[in-house]
Amino acid sequence: MNFEYFLAKRLIKGEAHKISISAPIIKIAIAAIALGVVMMLIAIATGIGLKYKIREKVAAFNGHIQISSYDNNASDVSVIPVSLDQEFYPEFKTIDGIRHIQAVASKAGIIRTETTFEGIIAKGVGADYDWTAFEEYLVEGQLPNYSGDLNEEVLMSDLMANRLHLKTGDTFYAFFLKDGDVSKLPNQRKFKITGLYDSGFEEFDGLYLFTDIRHIQRMNKWEDDQVGNFEVFLNSFDDIDAKSNEIYGNTVSTLDTQTIVNKYYKIFEWISLFDFNIILIIGIVIIVSGFNMITALLVLILERTQMIGILKALGSANWSIRKVFLYNATYLIGIGLFWGNLIGLGIIVLQDRFKILKFPNPKEYYIEYVPVHIDIFTVLALNAGVLILCVLMLLIPSYIITKISPVKAIKFE
Repeated sequence: MNFEYFLAKRLIKGEAHKISISAPIIKIAIAAIALGVVMMLIAIATGIGLKYKIREKVAAFNGHIQISSYDNNASDVSVIPVSLDQEFYPEFKTIDGIRHIQAVASKAGIIRTETTFEGIIAKGVGADYDWTAFEEYLVEGQLPNYSGDLNEEVLMSDLMANRLHLKTGDTFYAFFLKDGDVSKLPNQRKFKITGLYDSGFEEFDGLYLFTDIRHIQRMNKWEDDQVGNFEVFLNSFDDIDAKSNEIYGNTVSTLDTQTIVNKYYKIFEWISLFDFNIILIIGIVIIVSGFNMITALLVLILERTQMIGILKALGSANWSIRKVFLYNATYLIGIGLFWGNLIGLGIIVLQDRFKILKFPNPKEYYIEYVPVHIDIFTVLALNAGVLILCVLMLLIPSYIITKISPVKAIKFE
């Protein structure tokens, strides 16, 4: 039988414990633990959720990794075509962890209406294009279908449509330079808006228009088996650097690979700061919670000074008595963790389902609502970390028990 655990349990369940002087302080300590856990869970869920959501949006427009010709320029416009006749297309069988690969081509142009005009990048896509992300972003109409004959259907952003005073079902003319030569008459194409999307990413929404890749091929005078580049989607974003190196080693020497992390390094440098903020919040909260528990433990020791003296007089070792109070404190921390998890996870579930919290200025965060993401491993790791660190912090104040004299403690009032 564990004597220390038995004694701690009797102290916790005793009526004197509930009406003692330390009761309010204990409640405050438990509330501090619970509030701290709520703050940490929300900080982790919102930080990771926002990071994942921004990564998803950048990948939706570019893929995780792009394969293009070495002779291409650094812009978003396709200049040197790449043949579709590649070993990795349409399936990358030599490398694991690749979810999808698609062929695209881009061309800069201008949309002109009776009242205004707008510069664009027409992104040509084909029947192999993965529209999964844009199904979520679609706000009106439907996604274009490029699996059949060449058609005029385009997917335009709601932002661009508002600037051009266009809506779903409208037709318009777009103009594209021939071979980049301004002295030649531009190519003219008539398009029809079949759907409007809103990703919340103004940098992309104000630029990209999705059209049939065959329009780009014809304007560039490419063959049917020539495209601008390939976009590769991975099963896990965490493998992006390793997979990029593998893809580079498994393609011909005339092809180059580039990750979205390198292409949009400013965006990814910004979201990498979220990790630092999360760690900082967790560190501060654990320190505050730990000091609250130290205060509660010292009060418990002070309140039970006579009991400590009696136990010492009966021959109990210092470490044995310290364990009694450490068990007691661990129980209190456990109560705080329980309520903190219940409240914190409840808030996260509500936010994930109902999108209650929204950003006052969505343009700054590329999303309208506060996204959340958390997994069971993170929750368990957080709880274990809080429990272990708080208990370790309590080892020092519990040392005061070794300094208590049995004679003075028994006489203590």
